[in-house]
Amino acid sequence: MAYFELQPAEADLQQLSEQYWQEASEREQQLETAAFEAGEAIRDGEYTLANLETIVRWKSERVVHYLIGNSNESIRTALAIAASPRSSTEDAVMALVGLRGVDISIASAILAAIHPELYAVLDYRALEALGHARHDVAFYAEYNAHCKRLAGYGIVQPKEGLPAPTALHALERALWQWSKSRQDWGAAELTTIKSGS
Repeated sequence: MAYFELQPAEADLQQLSEQYWQEASEREQQLETAAFEAGEAIRDGEYTLANLETIVRWKSERVVHYLIGNSNESIRTALAIAASPRSSTEDAVMALVGLRGVDISIASAILAAIHPELYAVLDYRALEALGHARHDVAFYAEYNAHCKRLAGYGIVQPKEGLPAPTALHALERALWQWSKSRQDWGAAELTTIKSGS
């Protein structure tokens, strides 16, 4: 179970919240305003790519182009589940991460835009403020040492002819693919559940 400990003083939170908006650029303010307007439209039944794009653009413009890889039907289905007050947090997130270009942090932003009273955005800065260390240099050094140990056991062999034919990069590819396969499996399971099979 995750442990959270508020880092800023409670007495500072209101001022920090106001400072956030004051220091945001005009563009950042426009993107956030548009995102919550799109969330309201989704809440009202407008389960469109345009509304989804508006919200995703607010949190990560660089992933917006992935959204076009989703069918209109899959977008409608995912947004309907996310917008339903009967959906659990888990069901809403699973429906959204089944869409191309949507990870858990983006899903949390979509949910927050649709139901701002129910959902918070999962953001590394907010996590840091709740006592979760950012992935810093020390974390990377530990991660890298662990991966090098695993690769050193010879459990994955490099493949000649591919970029960086090393055991370490072969391991990296294997770990990435495992995660992707789990995501694909979760999306397939959700489709099976939705279709009643």
